[in-house]
Amino acid sequence: MKKTTLCGEVLRSPTHFLAFGFGSGLSPVAPGTLGTLVAIPLFLLMQPLALHWYLLITVVVVLFGIWLCGASAKKLGIHDAPGIVWDEIAGYLITMIAAPQGWIWIILGFVLFRIFDIWKPWPIGLVDSKVEGGLGIMLDDVIAGIFAAIVLQAIAYSGVLA
Repeated sequence: MKKTTLCGEVLRSPTHFLAFGFGSGLSPVAPGTLGTLVAIPLFLLMQPLALHWYLLITVVVVLFGIWLCGASAKKLGIHDAPGIVWDEIAGYLITMIAAPQGWIWIILGFVLFRIFDIWKPWPIGLVDSKVEGGLGIMLDDVIAGIFAAIVLQAIAYSGVLA
């Protein structure tokens, strides 16, 4: 699909518009990174919530994302098109579960999630290459978010950045 056609399709289709992170996935450079940046204002809206509400919303984002990413990929005819970044949004929200408050943690969570999402250590890379459809698009980022969350919490509890 030509870039201009894709742009028009993303902006016209609610499915693509959401899957493409409100259009951020249309970036010709680092769409996954821009998709993760889109997650920061969403996180800031969710951060004051009680943990159980934060977790519920994050689970809904993930479950909805399985359908959304699968539907967008199917319409495009491209499995896990680089512009589909809803999975990055979900992965970042997972990274930030129970994160300490402050911009240092927001930035550190962003960096950690991007490292795990790009590097794809085992089993992230295996899942990325073997699992198809919306579940496959989402699952590698969910695992990357879990890994990043574990490292973020370890740093927080170690007191290194206190």
